[in-house]
Amino acid sequence: MLQYSLNTPDSAASGKARAVWDAVAKPLRSLGKLEDIIVKIAGIQRTEDVCIRPRCVLVFCADHGVVEEGVSQCGREVTGLVAASVADGTSNVNLMAKTAGADVYAVDMGIAREIGASAIIRRRIAAGTGNMARERAMTRRQAEEAVQAGIDIVRQMQSQGYRIIVTGEMGIGNTTASAAILCALLGLEPEEAVGRGAGLSDAGLARKRAAVERALKINRPDPDDPLDVLAKVGGFEIAAMAGAFLGGMTCSVPIVIDGAISAVSALLAARICPAVRQYMIASHMSREGMVGRVMKEMDLEPVIHAGMALGEGTGGVALLPLIDMALSVYRGRHTFSALGMQAYTPQGGDR
Repeated sequence: MLQYSLNTPDSAASGKARAVWDAVAKPLRSLGKLEDIIVKIAGIQRTEDVCIRPRCVLVFCADHGVVEEGVSQCGREVTGLVAASVADGTSNVNLMAKTAGADVYAVDMGIAREIGASAIIRRRIAAGTGNMARERAMTRRQAEEAVQAGIDIVRQMQSQGYRIIVTGEMGIGNTTASAAILCALLGLEPEEAVGRGAGLSDAGLARKRAAVERALKINRPDPDDPLDVLAKVGGFEIAAMAGAFLGGMTCSVPIVIDGAISAVSALLAARICPAVRQYMIASHMSREGMVGRVMKEMDLEPVIHAGMALGEGTGGVALLPLIDMALSVYRGRHTFSALGMQAYTPQGGDR
C-alpha cells in the first residue's frame, strides 16, 4: 500500500495572499496567472509569506522495452547517456537551472545501462520495462515500488529544505508509454494521443500508434485502477513522477508539472488521489498534443506557451524566474497606501 498523506491547502493563507495582491498599486488581477500561482503556493505552504528558494529539479530516468518496436528516432542507450550528463551537471536542464538558481538531481528508476556517475540517486527497479506491445510493462508490485520511490524522494528533498520541486524525466520511448496511459485513462484512440515525440517520420509515427494499439489490446489496462494502467503500459520514471506529486501533497511542497510525460504522471497521481491537484503547478503547454488533453481533464492552465518539447524539466525550470518576478512585486512596497491613493475595487470584469 502506498504511504502518503491526504492534506488540504490552507485557504486562510491563500486568502491573505490574495489580499496582499489586492493591495499592490496596479489593476486588480493584472498579473494574471502569476498572481494565481502565488496564491496557490501560499495555501500549499500554509503562509502568505511565500518562498520558493531553495528549489530543485528531479529528473527521473528509465528505459522502455517498447523501443524494440521502432517507436523512437534513437536507441535506448541514449537514456543512459543523457542521465549521466544530468548527473554530471552538463545537460540542457542543468544549464537552464543554473540561470534559474535551481539544483538538479538525476534519479535512476530503471535505466538499462548502469550509470557510473556518483551524483545520481539510485532507486532502480529493473533494467527497463518489458515491451508493453508484447507483454505487461511491469508487475503491480514494481509499479507501487516506483510510485513510493517518488513519494519518498520528495520527502527527502523537503527534509533538505527545498520549497518547490520541478519534475523532469529522461527515457527513450516514454512518449509512447504516456500516450498508452492517456488512451487507457481517457478512453482515447491511439490516433488522438500519439504524437511524433522527438521527431518521428510518418513511418515511425505509424509504428508508434500500432505499438500503442497492440499494448492496449494485449494488456487491457483497467481505467478505474491507475496502478493497473501503470503496471501494464507505464514506465518506472512515469510512476516515480506520479509519486512525486503525491509526495508534494504529503510534505506541503508545490510540485511543478513540466511537459507531456510529467503531465500524464500528474494525471495518474490525480486518479490515485484527486486532492493532489491542489499541489500541482502547470508550467508550459508542450507542443505534444496530449498535454492539452491532460490540462483540460485536470482543469489546469499552463503559463508558458512557447512550443517547447525538450523534456528533462526544462519547461518547469523556465517558469521559476517568472514566479520570482511576480514575487518581487508581491513583496514590494508599491502599494495603494504607500502612494496615498484609493485602492481599486472589484468591477464586473475582474476575475
